[in-house]
Amino acid sequence: MKQSKKSNLVPIAIIAGLFFIFGFVTWINGALIPFMKTINELTDAQSYLVASASYISFVVMALPASYILNKIGYRKGMSLGLIIMAIGALVFIPAAEARTYWVFLSGIFIQGVGMTILQTAANPYITILGPIESGAKRIAIMGIANKTAGALGSLIFGAILLSGIDEVKAKLGSASVEEKEVLLDTMADSVFIPYIIMALVLFLLGILIRKAPLPHVEAASSEESKESETTKTSIFQFPHLWLGVIALFVYVGAEVVAGDTIIAYGISLGFTGEEAKYFTTYTLLAMVATYVLGVFLIPKYVKQKTALTASAVLGILFSICILNTTGFTSILFVAALGIANALVWPAIWPLTLEGLGKFTKTASALLIMAISGGAIIPPLYGRMVDANKHELIANGLQEADAMSTAATSSYWILIPCYTIILFFALWGCKIGKKTPQINHK
Repeated sequence: MKQSKKSNLVPIAIIAGLFFIFGFVTWINGALIPFMKTINELTDAQSYLVASASYISFVVMALPASYILNKIGYRKGMSLGLIIMAIGALVFIPAAEARTYWVFLSGIFIQGVGMTILQTAANPYITILGPIESGAKRIAIMGIANKTAGALGSLIFGAILLSGIDEVKAKLGSASVEEKEVLLDTMADSVFIPYIIMALVLFLLGILIRKAPLPHVEAASSEESKESETTKTSIFQFPHLWLGVIALFVYVGAEVVAGDTIIAYGISLGFTGEEAKYFTTYTLLAMVATYVLGVFLIPKYVKQKTALTASAVLGILFSICILNTTGFTSILFVAALGIANALVWPAIWPLTLEGLGKFTKTASALLIMAISGGAIIPPLYGRMVDANKHELIANGLQEADAMSTAATSSYWILIPCYTIILFFALWGCKIGKKTPQINHK
């Protein structure tokens, strides 16, 4: 279905609103991780299960979400996703009351299920809403909405959840069992009001989205996709798709590590919770600034493939800089990963979906499943921090120094992630395609 730019403005604005919601709900994890670690007295590895609970839902629900959307359509599917997210927000109330970690994780997982349905609809929709060569530009616009919301969410929930965390942690060391329970229960109760408000807003949006004017769109049939529809019978006959899924998997993991660990990392370096609560916002603002550049540069001045290559190279360089710096300088390099990360998602989607024709919807579900990288790589980082910290303490280093050193050195996990993305940008996106990559200008 061909549409004019003017007629696309309303659906683009609606999908941007949904990406705003994704960002707000997703990026509060940066504040939730140290909050959960404190109130539930967790290890680093355990605390990063906050990210796992959110992102593992994309593995469980991506294909079912695709089936649901085929049955009930985009509008009803998006409405369902928002309502499920609202239910997940309400689960935080009994979780805080009982101060039980698995109940918190259940609420986060339920919200992730709702987001999976929304993402399964929104990402392919915005990719094929216009020409494939400008897909990265449209997704970059979505990224601006997503990360602006993430910055706001991180600030708001950081102020609510991390307010007084340093004082609480200081008191816990000398408090009796009864006093400790009172301190932690009081801190846990701070989630009540924000999550009730979140649930109400999501329920309201779930009702309103059913009236949204979203036109039906299908992937355009290029010469290559027409050929694939007549000569290929399986999704397994597109090697570039599977390499794109792997690249997206490691990218989401790297993005979540950059955004969700930076507050805890800052605290490990000696910054107070009051100071560290702003750090996730630095990462997200770096992403927003780069998204704006992408909107203006792609595809007129910079090809999607070139943007992806540059992003991967920057990711490797910034990761090396993190490992070789200390203090606030190291924090800034973690935040700078936002620059490296911003255009990866917008570029991988169109480069992967190009030429798939009738297989586009199934491929989109597979790409959504790749978001599970955010469930696996951050906990691996957490386990590495725990293991390195215990080894350093065993070798005689003080606990505070061991924690900061372990947290810094564990960022090496990002280097292989960006190397895989670089491989996809340079070679992987072309493997299996019979025609050379089109040079869009």
